[in-house]
Amino acid sequence: MPARTAVLRLLVAAATLLSLWLSGLPAALGWDFDHLQQLLTSRFGQGQVALLREWQQTVGEGHKLSEKEKLRRVNDFFNRRIAFDDDMSVWGQSDYWATPLELIGQGRGDCEDYSIAKYYSLLEMGIPINKLRLVYVKAAQTSQGTTIQIAHMVLAYYPTPTADPIILDNLNTNLVPASQRGDLLPIFSFNGAGLWMGTGNTTSKSNLSRWQDLLTRARAEGFQ
Repeated sequence: MPARTAVLRLLVAAATLLSLWLSGLPAALGWDFDHLQQLLTSRFGQGQVALLREWQQTVGEGHKLSEKEKLRRVNDFFNRRIAFDDDMSVWGQSDYWATPLELIGQGRGDCEDYSIAKYYSLLEMGIPINKLRLVYVKAAQTSQGTTIQIAHMVLAYYPTPTADPIILDNLNTNLVPASQRGDLLPIFSFNGAGLWMGTGNTTSKSNLSRWQDLLTRARAEGFQ
């Protein structure tokens, strides 16, 4: 009888530990915002801590939302709270891809920075990587009656692999399908799993060095 009681106690303890582990799994696998705050303040000071915590709240609340609502929340957050500025003004470089933490720390960035931060935020909120691609495009911009093509980046969300993707953009802040964005000409798209020509399904073996560098720096900060 004592042996049976001991076994039962072990089984109960094991079940309790398993339950606690499962209930804590999402938080354990999520971002450590306390660590991110330490990194933020060490590099950029205390000025953007409130913005970091607002981002934390947006991401945290997003876990329980539908995918469509996650897109809206993330797109609105960065378009509303981050000021657009070019890399030379922000970083003193002609082309720099900032990590999400660097974007929050500066409070300003360009189209690549918006798209990258939205991409990481939606991954953290539970959207699968195969539904998200960063897309390098040529965007038609009209000024004083003249239309020019500028280099631009957006984030595309694919509800299904063959669906018309929804575009998250800082130029046009509405969430609309790519087929309704005649001002955008896709050149190539990519995510953490691969690189494609245009927005299609033909993969490329290019390693896109700026993206690889960004991934390495983001992992060092705690983004997976």
